Amino acid sequence: MAQSTETIKSAYPLPVYNYRVTILNDGAANVLGFSEVSGLSVEYEPVTYKHGWSFMTGVQIVPGMRKPIHLTLKRGLTRNGDFLQTWLNSCYLQPWSVTGRRDIVIDLCDEKGLPVIRWKVKQALPTKLEAPTFTASSNEVAIISMELIAADLEADYHPS
Repeated sequence: MAQSTETIKSAYPLPVYNYRVTILNDGAANVLGFSEVSGLSVEYEPVTYKHGWSFMTGVQIVPGMRKPIHLTLKRGLTRNGDFLQTWLNSCYLQPWSVTGRRDIVIDLCDEKGLPVIRWKVKQALPTKLEAPTFTASSNEVAIISMELIAADLEADYHPS
């Protein structure tokens, strides 16, 4: 029995190479090209609960506090690409200001460039900006890496 194109598309795994990263800042949206995005994970610290009858009934393991999200963005270095450096500097020149925290939207797109799944990273704060490794015997592209810590991560499987 033949399946429709829509049935095949909905059941087929999505490729990871077609994505878009948008950094939001006071209503402005900066779409930047990154060669790698990693750390999109939510993790809880389990708590072992013991009470007076634990020796008979056993211990209970319950979900505890959620750990912060640790995100890494890698990007090819360009001559006019000082956006990440400017963002990092603005956060640490005024450490008590929340204006340096930014929301980040990562869209996994289909072949038409439309978002299929969207991850929303809330209140991301840069913690590290790493320059590329310089090697005279290599002809690789210069890649900078930024590490961020964020308060929340949401996945939207039906973005509009």
